Amino acid sequence: MAAPTVHVLDYGAGNIRSMVNALQVVGAQVIVINAGDDLHEGIEHLVMPGVGAFGAAMASLGRRGLIAPLRRHIAAGRPMLGVCVGFQVLFESGEELGQHEGLGIFRGTVRRFPAGRIIPHMGWNEVAWRPGAHAVLDGLPSEGHFYFVHSFRPEGVDEGVVAGTSDYGDPFVAAVARDNVLGCQFHPEKSGPMGLQLLRQWVHSAARDPRGAS
Repeated sequence: MAAPTVHVLDYGAGNIRSMVNALQVVGAQVIVINAGDDLHEGIEHLVMPGVGAFGAAMASLGRRGLIAPLRRHIAAGRPMLGVCVGFQVLFESGEELGQHEGLGIFRGTVRRFPAGRIIPHMGWNEVAWRPGAHAVLDGLPSEGHFYFVHSFRPEGVDEGVVAGTSDYGDPFVAAVARDNVLGCQFHPEKSGPMGLQLLRQWVHSAARDPRGAS
């Protein structure tokens, strides 16, 4: 069987090399794209990584003509994985350096951790997975450790889409999932064997069914 093809979106929000390498390790053929014209209907599996600020990420997506194609890709039921800032912009809005509109795929606003926390929240932390949240996550240890680097997290998220939570002074949403869309605040590509397991399950289950079902 041919290796699944995964497209990685390079929209100027950080170095994507570690994501490309990790996807190749788990058996994907990787193609990097960086503009709206590249995100055509023939693309199935898409990863949107990223580091940095919410507003800057959305501005970059806008300059590259990617906002409408991203929404069409998701609405068409094709698999999508958002990581770090690529996870945050899936929500309705973000409050980093002003109020900014997001892609609006999930309800919620991305806000700074409360005062008193050392930020960024950086390093390894447990993620507690919600049982049955999504088929692509089945089999992941209930409290596996993943690597985080962030100062903001989403609030007001619908409970039904919360796939995993972590804790930094108080619980926060670490992952969301619905149908063909999976989002992770942590970096699976930097999370060792556990992160590779998640990516492997997403790549290969998404290749069978866009909703992650086998």
